[in-house]
Amino acid sequence: MKKSKFLIGLALAVALSFSLGVSLSMAADKISIGHPACLSGKYAKAGEQALGGIKACVDWVNNTYGGVKFAGKKVPLEYKYYDCESKKEAVTSLIGRLITVDKVNVVFSPYSSGLTLRGAPVTESHGMLYMDHGGANNKIFRQGFKYIVQTIGPATSYHQGTLDMIHKIDPKAKNVALVYEDSEFAKMVMHGAEEHAKKLGFNIVFKRTYPKGVTDLTPLLSALKATKPDFIIGGGHFEDGQLFNRQLADLDIDSNALSLIAAATLPAFYKALTSMAEGVMGPSHWEYGVKYSAKEAKKVGMKWIGPSQDEFVALFKKALGQDIIPDYHAAEAGAQVLAYVLAVEKVNSLEPDKVRAALGDLTFMSFYGGWDVDDTGLQVGHSMVDVQWQDGKRVIVWPEEAQTGGVAYPMPTFDEKAKGKVAVPR
Repeated sequence: MKKSKFLIGLALAVALSFSLGVSLSMAADKISIGHPACLSGKYAKAGEQALGGIKACVDWVNNTYGGVKFAGKKVPLEYKYYDCESKKEAVTSLIGRLITVDKVNVVFSPYSSGLTLRGAPVTESHGMLYMDHGGANNKIFRQGFKYIVQTIGPATSYHQGTLDMIHKIDPKAKNVALVYEDSEFAKMVMHGAEEHAKKLGFNIVFKRTYPKGVTDLTPLLSALKATKPDFIIGGGHFEDGQLFNRQLADLDIDSNALSLIAAATLPAFYKALTSMAEGVMGPSHWEYGVKYSAKEAKKVGMKWIGPSQDEFVALFKKALGQDIIPDYHAAEAGAQVLAYVLAVEKVNSLEPDKVRAALGDLTFMSFYGGWDVDDTGLQVGHSMVDVQWQDGKRVIVWPEEAQTGGVAYPMPTFDEKAKGKVAVPR
């Protein structure tokens, strides 16, 4: 009898606990985003952009959209972040703190593939949704993680558009040099570029990686010079991208085109190199001027959410208190906020499993472009663009339907740039 009463009491307690859990969830007065942000250290430039992008879209959700439609009311977003200093050990500890102490509803990854991958086991162990705006390495999505979803496009696609462009505008260009940082992300980009280059019939005359944190590329670039490539693609992150470009100039190594991942699209890249950056290109997930809009979404039958590009730029400037145009690091991070909002609204729940399933079912367009993820969480619905520095401005040069200007090809030689020549379309 006592056992029977105990079991009944236990059942009632469980039911009450479940009921309270549901009611507490449904009574949420805020929905909290947690983020171990890269505000200092190696990835500070990209991290600052991501911070501004997230703040901009949280602002739009709360003050223009009116809050997240949840449990029959509009609930505001809260953005809780800490500086992980671009360090792996800080990422793991901060994610733990955000989940257990701050009780966030979702964790946004830090910038870079390495840091994103480092945080994934922590979120998995807590059954926490983990949204990836800065980790492009395909390897992240081959580990069997249940809770990670990608906003940024996969690394293997980064230089495919660049190769397509040169193949079309210069059929005589045959020899390409591949020079990338020895990091998981950059090597994955190189792998995708190598496969696509071979598919298009290019000859890979030079293929090399350089160590992370490199301070001198002279030996490597001297060897590259001897192969006389028609164009060069490579890079890794911001600091090594600057070094790469600067030492090409120092060694007087000219080519028809130079495309560098991650670094060349940042405003700080041109600010650091000025005229030496003229004509340099880079693949980008988003650039101001790409024509994504509610009208374009309607044309292709996709749902639209979020601010227009002009509204996003204004909110970004407000968030950082600086008069600068955001780059793709900001846009992809901001678009992630919008994806999360749509998923929560779709299932009317904050439960990570339900929201993760909803993210897998979503297809929509925002100012950042399309969204669609596969079963592993890999982003397959977003297309990249290529940009080029022309007279101190970033111009979208590929694909043709997204162009804001023609491509300057071949780009000026370093000697010409030293004398003041700028990149202009032919």
